Amino acid sequence: MHIGLRAIRLRQRGPGLGLMTLLLTLMLAGGCEEKNTFVAPPPPKVTVANPQRKTVTDYLELTGNTQAINTVKLVARVEGYLEGLHFQDGADVRKGDLLFSIQPDQYQAQLAQAKANVAAQQAALFNAETEFTRYSRLFDQKAAAATDVDNWRFQRDSSRAALANAQAQVDLANLNLGYTRVTAPFNGRMGRHLVDVGNVVGAGGEETPLAEINQIDPIYVYFTINELDLLRIRERQKEAGGGDYRTRPVPLLAGLANEDGFPHDGRIDFAAISVDPNTGTLLLRGIFANPDRVLLPGLFVRLRLPVGRDRDAIMVPQIALALDQIGRYVLVVNDKNVVERRGIKVGQTFGEMQVISEGLTGDERVVVNGLLRAIPGREVTPETQTATGQPAAGGRS
Repeated sequence: MHIGLRAIRLRQRGPGLGLMTLLLTLMLAGGCEEKNTFVAPPPPKVTVANPQRKTVTDYLELTGNTQAINTVKLVARVEGYLEGLHFQDGADVRKGDLLFSIQPDQYQAQLAQAKANVAAQQAALFNAETEFTRYSRLFDQKAAAATDVDNWRFQRDSSRAALANAQAQVDLANLNLGYTRVTAPFNGRMGRHLVDVGNVVGAGGEETPLAEINQIDPIYVYFTINELDLLRIRERQKEAGGGDYRTRPVPLLAGLANEDGFPHDGRIDFAAISVDPNTGTLLLRGIFANPDRVLLPGLFVRLRLPVGRDRDAIMVPQIALALDQIGRYVLVVNDKNVVERRGIKVGQTFGEMQVISEGLTGDERVVVNGLLRAIPGREVTPETQTATGQPAAGGRS
């Protein structure tokens, strides 16, 4: 109606202009009556990967603490002035290296005195033996009394005992003189010195601590396992042919808190003879080579102890795993490119890979990237992950 009135008015202005305006108005009016149509977006892209099959060995992950294989507190065993300090605090030393020296003059004199006493006792013994032999002949000739023979026999035997005692005093003096030199009992690392040069040590017969030395190559790691894990290990040893850690090496891997994985290889070398009834655990000890002194006594370490047999396992990247109220699951893309939820049970982890004990057959396409875009029941555009970890266009349709 409005268009008609407007056309009438235009006719009054002129036939040419009115006709053109009318046509333009009708075209505009016809365009306004067209309807918009919805175009659905393409399915979202996700990255998928096939599960991997690998041979794995089940293991226990434990924790423990390192301890030096040998620890000795060096002490002064004789009295005297501390004359010399022959190492730097914290230095690595070799067996037999001189560490401390105590003033030896007194003990050198005692050794000389003991040697002189030995010489005197040897002379006394020679005289007693000579006299005993002479009086024995005289007695046989009826020229000496039996009491004289008995006396020189006694003198001879006493001189022999005195000589043995004098020789023992020489050994003791040698020993005390040796104590004036404190040497390293084994290859190890020194702690700090506890007594400065010039102080009297060993006074009153008391042992004065001088320093501590540790042997840390190799090094021990102590840890405990519970009763059930112990039974699993014993079962594995039985399947492997019997024996225990004393006859069949049991490998043990270790890693520090700041290390990736378990770079240190060792073995079990001791197990307690009974399970602690209060904790239900068994104390074990591992031994590790430590040539670079990376493992220091008292450190916390992570341990991996293999248990069970080698077996084939299905593994997926840990990033593919998800968890909801029902449990753990992964998202898979079926042959129609529709997302499905697949409930799983997980085993152990190996680096960034997770063992799937139940729920997958190994032929699925598991979503490893774009999980938020992958909604169960909806279609997606899968891109297969290559060996380098980069998605490749396309994928199974």
